Amino acid sequence: MAALKISKKHHKHLNNPFPSTPSSLPLLRGSLFFNLQTVPSDQTFIVGKDFQVLWSTDNGGSLSISHQSHPSRPIWSTVPGQAFVSAALAETEVEESRGSFAIKDGNVHLLCNDQTVEDIRLINENDCYLEANELDFLSGNQGLDQKPYLKDTQFPILLITGWVFRKKKKKCFQNTEIHERLQLQAERSTYARYWVLFDQKTSNQIGFQVKFGKPNFEFRSRAFPTASRRFRGLKRKLRRTGRSRLGWCWSFSRPRGFVKVSSSEEEKEEKVAESIGFNRVCLTYSSEENERFYGFGEQFSHLNFKGKRIPIFVQEQGIGRGDQPISFAVNLVSYRAAGDSSTTYAPSPHYLTSTMRSLYLEGYDYSVFDLTRNDRVQIQIHGDSVQGRILHGNSPSELIERFTETIGRLPELPEWIISGAVVGMQGGTDSVRQVWEKLQAHNTPVSAFWLQDWVGHRETLIGSQLWWNWEVDTARYWGWQNLIEDLSAQHIKVMAYCNPCLAPTNEKPNRRRNLFEEAKKLDILVKDKNGDTYMVPNTAFDVGMLDLTHPDAASWFKQILQEMVDGGVRGWMADFGEGLPVDASLYSGEDPIAAHNRYPELWAQMNREFVEEWKSAHSGKAREDPEEALVFFMRAGFRNSPKWGMLFWEGDQMVSWQANDGIKSAVVGLLSSGISGYAFNHSDIGGYCAVNLPVIKYRRSEELLLRWMEVNAFTVVFRTHEGNKPSCNSQFYSNHKTLAHFARFAKVYKAWKFYRVQLVKEAAQKGLPVCRHLFLHYPNDEHVHKLSYQQFLVGTEILVVPVLDRGKKDVKAYFPVGESCSWQHIWTGKLFAKPGSEVWVEAPIGHPAIFVKEGSIIGETFLKNLREFNIL
Repeated sequence: MAALKISKKHHKHLNNPFPSTPSSLPLLRGSLFFNLQTVPSDQTFIVGKDFQVLWSTDNGGSLSISHQSHPSRPIWSTVPGQAFVSAALAETEVEESRGSFAIKDGNVHLLCNDQTVEDIRLINENDCYLEANELDFLSGNQGLDQKPYLKDTQFPILLITGWVFRKKKKKCFQNTEIHERLQLQAERSTYARYWVLFDQKTSNQIGFQVKFGKPNFEFRSRAFPTASRRFRGLKRKLRRTGRSRLGWCWSFSRPRGFVKVSSSEEEKEEKVAESIGFNRVCLTYSSEENERFYGFGEQFSHLNFKGKRIPIFVQEQGIGRGDQPISFAVNLVSYRAAGDSSTTYAPSPHYLTSTMRSLYLEGYDYSVFDLTRNDRVQIQIHGDSVQGRILHGNSPSELIERFTETIGRLPELPEWIISGAVVGMQGGTDSVRQVWEKLQAHNTPVSAFWLQDWVGHRETLIGSQLWWNWEVDTARYWGWQNLIEDLSAQHIKVMAYCNPCLAPTNEKPNRRRNLFEEAKKLDILVKDKNGDTYMVPNTAFDVGMLDLTHPDAASWFKQILQEMVDGGVRGWMADFGEGLPVDASLYSGEDPIAAHNRYPELWAQMNREFVEEWKSAHSGKAREDPEEALVFFMRAGFRNSPKWGMLFWEGDQMVSWQANDGIKSAVVGLLSSGISGYAFNHSDIGGYCAVNLPVIKYRRSEELLLRWMEVNAFTVVFRTHEGNKPSCNSQFYSNHKTLAHFARFAKVYKAWKFYRVQLVKEAAQKGLPVCRHLFLHYPNDEHVHKLSYQQFLVGTEILVVPVLDRGKKDVKAYFPVGESCSWQHIWTGKLFAKPGSEVWVEAPIGHPAIFVKEGSIIGETFLKNLREFNIL
C-alpha cells in the first residue's frame, strides 16, 4: 500500500487546458453515540478561568464552547447527533510542476467516521499526570503528547475520550456519492481510540487538540471496556429517537462480538495499515446557514468562502487562475500553471466569520476547509493529529487583534519607505539616471529606486530574467556606489532583489563569485532522495534551493545580505519561498510536505534576523537614524509570517482587468490578507505578467496603468514594476501623460502620509491592516458582505471606490449602515449623508471616487495637504 505518490510534470508541454479539480475526500459524515452510564446527560464544564464547555444529550448529543463573558453565545459547537472527529488512511498523490502543486486524495484504505463518547472529565493541575497514566496518554503513539502541549496551560482542562469506528453493514453511507468516491479497500470493522483536549491558552483563546490511537480490526464487545453499559444506554436513546431517523445505525444497538475473517492478503494489508496508522483527521462542527467566512490568508478570487473548499498549501498563484483565454493557453503548454481560484502564495489556516467566530490551526500539515454545507464546517488534515485555537471576540477588529497577538505582528515600517514612491526600474545606471531626471522635473515624491536587475539579466523563453547570483553586476550598473551616494544625497534609497535560490553562473560574464558552487560545496542546498543537490525547475531554468533547516544556511546567506547592505542598499525584495519540492530531503529530516508550508516562514525569519542583527550592531546615531533603517518585502507566507516579515506584496498579477488575476484580484488579495494578519501589503502598479504570443496578447495598457496608480496610492506602499516584458507594457515613464499621472498620485499618496504613519503604528500594536474590507467596521450591514473588490477602507476615515473596469468613468459607491456622519467626496466636496445608500459617482481618470468622513481631523488634514500639493 503506497501512501504517497509524487508525479513530476515540469517538462510536460502538451496538457489538458481544462484540468479537473484535484480529487479529494468528500465531506465525511458519521453518527455520534455516548454512554449514558459514564457520560453526564447535561453538564457545563469550566475550562481555565474564562471558558465553559456545555455537553448536552439533546438530539443525539453535542458540545458547545462559549466565553464566560457571553455564556449564551457559542463560539464553537458540534452538530447534534453527528460525529465531530473522524479519521482515515488514504493514498495521496502530489503533482508538481514549477512551483505549482495539485494534491489529490486516492483510495481510502481505512475509515472511522462514527464516534462514541466514553468519558468527559476535567483534569486539574495536581491530578494531571495521574490521569495521564490512567488513560495511557504517554504510551508511545497511543495517546496525547501532553508535556509540551500543557506547558503553559491554565487548569482545569477538559478531556473527552472515546472511539471512532466503522462497522461493516449493508448500508454504509447515507450519501451514495461518498460511497462511490471513497473506494474502500477494507470493509471489515475497524476502530481506534481518540482523545480530544480543550484548554485555555489566553483570556480570549481556547486551545484544542485531537489525537488518535492506532487502528484495530477486531471489533469485539470487550474492545470497549464499558460496552454493555453503553449499549443499554444506546437502546434507551434509540427508543426515544426511533428507527426511522437512525436508519442502519439501529442494527448497531444490539451488541455482538465480531470475529475477524480475513484472507492472508487482507491480513497483510491490515498489518501495513496498523503500522502506518491514520493519515487523515477530520474535525466537524456546526455553522449557520448565512454565516460568512473571511480570511484564509491571501486569497485572490473570493472574500466570503461560504459554500467553497479552501486548500491550505503554499504555491505559485498561477497565471490566469481561471480567467480566459490566458488560462487555456498556459495550462496547455505548462501543467496546471494557470492555477485556479484557490491557489495562492500565502494561505493561512485561519478565518473569522460574520457571527464573530474565529479559529486557526497550528502546525504546518496540508489541510482543506470544507464549507460546502450550509450547516457545518469540516476541516480535513493530512496528518494523524490536529491542534489549534478557537478565539473569542466581540468584533472583527477584536478577533484580528487576538489572533495576531499570538501568531505575531509586523513591526513598524521605516518611515522612508512610506514617504513617497518606490520606483521599480531596470536597465542599468544610465536608465535610472535618465528616469530620475524626469521624475525631478515633475516634482515627484520618491522614497527609493528598487533595482531588481542589480545582479544582471538574461533573456529566456518567458522574457527578461535575472541572474540568481546575489552580487552587483558592475557592467550593467557601472558606478554603483556613486549612484547610491547621489540618490542618498536626495534622501532616496536604493533597494535590491534576492531569493533563497541560486542559479549556476558558469555562463555569466563579469561575475565575482559563484554562489551556487559555494553553497553546494558547503552542503547547504536542498537534496533529492539520492542525496544529490536538488536542481529545482523554476520558470525557464533550474536552480539550487537553500536548505533553511540546515544550521549553516542562514549564517552563510546573512553574509551575502551584509555585503549588499554594506554597499549602501537599504531594502530588498525577498522573493519566492513557495517552491520547496515535496520529495526533497532536508537536513532536519522532517516531512517535506509539512516543511513546504513552513519554508516561507523560515525564509522570512532569516531575513528578519539579519535586519535585527544589523540594527543591534550599529550604535549611536546610525542605529537610531530612521533614514538608515532596513526593510524587506516578500510574497510567500503562511500563518506565522507576520511574526517574521516586515512587508508583503501580492506577487505576479496579470496586466489585466479580469477578475481572478489582475487589478481586481489585487484588491481582493489586499483585503483578504489583512484579515489574517498581513497588515502591510501592496501590489505591483500595473501588474507584472504580460503575454505576447501570436494569438494571445496581454499587454499593460496605459489606461490600466493609470487606474492601478489610483488604487495603489491608497495602499501602504506605492511601488512600480516594469513587468516581465517591459517593452510590451506601458510604463510610468512612457510619455508625459503617464509621468504626470504618476507624479500626481505620488503626491496624493504623500498627502495622507500623516495618517499612514498612525495606521502603521496601530498595525504594529494591534495587527489591524491599513487597507480594510468594510466588514471589519460594519459587520451588521448585510450589503457590506456582498462587496469584494468594489471598495475598501483606509483605516476608518478614508473610503476608496476604485475604477477597475476598462473604459468606465463612473462607479457605484455604497455608504454603510452604522456610520453617523456623512461622507465627503474629496474632489467636489459633495456630502453623502444617507447610510445604506448606493450612489453613482463620476470618476474620470485622475479623479477616482475617494471619500473622507465629514468633519474628521484626518479628512480635513488630508484635504489640506492635497491643496498644498495643488491637487485640489
